Amino acid sequence: MKMTKLFTGIFLAGFALCSQAGSAQTSSAPAAGVQSGSNEKAIMAYYTAFEKNDWNLIHPVLADGFTFSSPMDDHIDITAFKERCWPNAGKIKRFEVDKMVIKGDEAFVITNAWTKEGKLFRNSDYFKFKDGKIMAYECFFGPGVNFPNSGK
Repeated sequence: MKMTKLFTGIFLAGFALCSQAGSAQTSSAPAAGVQSGSNEKAIMAYYTAFEKNDWNLIHPVLADGFTFSSPMDDHIDITAFKERCWPNAGKIKRFEVDKMVIKGDEAFVITNAWTKEGKLFRNSDYFKFKDGKIMAYECFFGPGVNFPNSGK
């Protein structure tokens, strides 16, 4: 998938979610702070698992057939996700939810996060759910962003 199409799709999905009536929140609390509704609980468990570097917290909220996508990964399965992405959990200090919009079985979340070295990175995340579990997670970050694996 071309990056232009990907980012256009992301923008349109985010705009559609933000413009529809849904539940929205802004929070300055750490990721573990807000917990209501099964989809929101799954999102917060996802971020908390990274903060605590605990695979046993994240695995139960991932649905069978879970896929992960980012500018560097295209719909990888749970095994590849654990191998490629999970090691970053050891570099993350905390997540802060800036915006969250949940509409049915879809959610769009913007987070600020800090590495253990104090570097800030910001992600836009799109979640799809099945039966209260995360079926698909798409993480978006841009060039120059200090995401944990960039070495910046």
